[in-house]
Amino acid sequence: MTCHYRNASIIAQAEQDTDVDQIESLANNHLTRMTAAAPAGLKHYRRRTIAIMGRRFAVFTLAMLLLSPVAVSAVECNAIDFGAVGDGKTMNTEAINRSVRVCAQHGGGTVVVPPGDYLSGPVRLQSNITLRLEQGAVLRGSTDLKDYPVETEPWRGEGEPGHPGLISVKNAKNVAITGRGTIDGSALAFLLADQVLGPDEGLIKNLTRQGEDFMSPKFGTSYGPFGVPGGQYAGVRPGEMIRIRNCENVLISGVTIQNSPNWTVWFSNSKWVDVLGVKIQAPATDRRTPNDDGMDIENCRYVHIANTNIWEGDDCIALFGVEDITVTNCTLSSKSAAIRVGYNGGEIRNGVFSNLVIHTSNRGILVNVRAGGVIENLLFDNIVIQTQLFTGSWWGKAEPIHISAVPKADANPPGVIRNLRFTNIMAESESGIIIYGTKESTIQDVVLDNVRLKIKPGPLSESYGGNFDLRGGVTPQLSVFKHDIPGLFCTYVEGLKIHGLQLVWDDKLPEFFSHGIECENFKNLEIDNFQGKQAPGQAKTSAISLMNGKGVLILDSVAAEGTQNFLTQKGVTGGIILDNDLSKARVAISPSSGFTSSGNVMPKTYALETAKAPGAK
Repeated sequence: MTCHYRNASIIAQAEQDTDVDQIESLANNHLTRMTAAAPAGLKHYRRRTIAIMGRRFAVFTLAMLLLSPVAVSAVECNAIDFGAVGDGKTMNTEAINRSVRVCAQHGGGTVVVPPGDYLSGPVRLQSNITLRLEQGAVLRGSTDLKDYPVETEPWRGEGEPGHPGLISVKNAKNVAITGRGTIDGSALAFLLADQVLGPDEGLIKNLTRQGEDFMSPKFGTSYGPFGVPGGQYAGVRPGEMIRIRNCENVLISGVTIQNSPNWTVWFSNSKWVDVLGVKIQAPATDRRTPNDDGMDIENCRYVHIANTNIWEGDDCIALFGVEDITVTNCTLSSKSAAIRVGYNGGEIRNGVFSNLVIHTSNRGILVNVRAGGVIENLLFDNIVIQTQLFTGSWWGKAEPIHISAVPKADANPPGVIRNLRFTNIMAESESGIIIYGTKESTIQDVVLDNVRLKIKPGPLSESYGGNFDLRGGVTPQLSVFKHDIPGLFCTYVEGLKIHGLQLVWDDKLPEFFSHGIECENFKNLEIDNFQGKQAPGQAKTSAISLMNGKGVLILDSVAAEGTQNFLTQKGVTGGIILDNDLSKARVAISPSSGFTSSGNVMPKTYALETAKAPGAK
């Protein structure tokens, strides 16, 4: 089917029309007639040459559309046919948005971005639209903030309006971003690469182990986040690079998304979201952009992330309200947290995180509440974790797993964390595992099963280590503060089960490393099949140290070679220690009051340490 005769008058009319919108209208009218003639689909537009710009170019493009044969297939609108130029210089904002509008007005389809470097401002996708970036195509965000005009209303529906990012989708269904091309946010244009962000406001350096030297530039600045003009939250950079709000049936697959000046991909209030085979990275800034989270998921449901690589400065995957989520077969690296679950309210439940490799990260897995909300029913399985300390103001202190429920400074109670399972974890870290509940919110029913943790020193251990980091809206006293580092620390926990923990220490560690397991303010603690001891060279510490707890069962565990005290306790009642091999410990239990012991292989020199028990002689 061809349309040469019928379309001659349309082209003649376009020759006389200087309004590109009118030309677009002519194209739309023609497409409507084509739809009626070919209900199975519309022609596949494809043009590889560039004609004269302006009115003559638009007319030429329309002529190509009208005089080409009709192929009966799904709608494809090639961005070049609408004026896009992939030379890395021409602004293509209007051309790409025009191709989206035309495609959407005819029921949807695919907007194709062919190979080339396409500079653009904000692009807005609509329902039933797939944006496909072909291999070799780069959609590059403008480096001028003026190309991201402040919106007339806030994206969230509350607060102050801000600058948009590069791609936005709102109130839409059946939207996809696919292909083997690249979306680049031009982050360096909005940063001060010769500066680094200083300590968080309100942080009290003298509470840290390093005192006034905490975060001193003399320890290096090579990892620290770059500065931002006007300050980190001054709003002088584009918004979230890809933001998707109030949408259903969303797919992002195959593409590389890089160098975001802000959050990279933000899903909010959406459901049926799939992210498959995507690469998110920050090569231009070497992962030094503050707040460049890989994915932020807020108040969403039915989310599936798979076969994805994220290599960012800030959090790789951050959840702020989500139900029914799976994350699997991914490789993650972050100078903050590879996986961050929770923070400032929101319900998070029913999630599985499996078959993950977390490397070169500050924190591995972070689960935390600060201001309301519930986090529950999460499984973490088959995960390899490698964490280390970084210079700069990144939150975290190399914890492979960090769980905390701490009130914000406004004194409102934190939310609730319960029913978490960590199984088959292999971790190598410059710090230990932290489970930090509070009087206001006890952490409930956490299981660590088959976890192997090796703790080793790093080049920043003395200059940044030996501190707990609970930052995130808390009082300055709880932000970053000096604390000895056990292999596993827990406080205000109930129903904690530690099964099959294997703890290995490097031979040369700073003196602030301490107990193997240290737990206080607990109820119903269970430790079985633990293999480990205190940190090397720490004669006053123990393989297990317990304080102020009620109900503990320790069984089938082994004191490693060189164990000083297997168990020290104070203020613990209802303890049972059963069928453990304590033969390599110098002291078994100190003091033994409050514990029932049976079936244990005791140290050769002591049947049971009772010297420090109340009333002992």
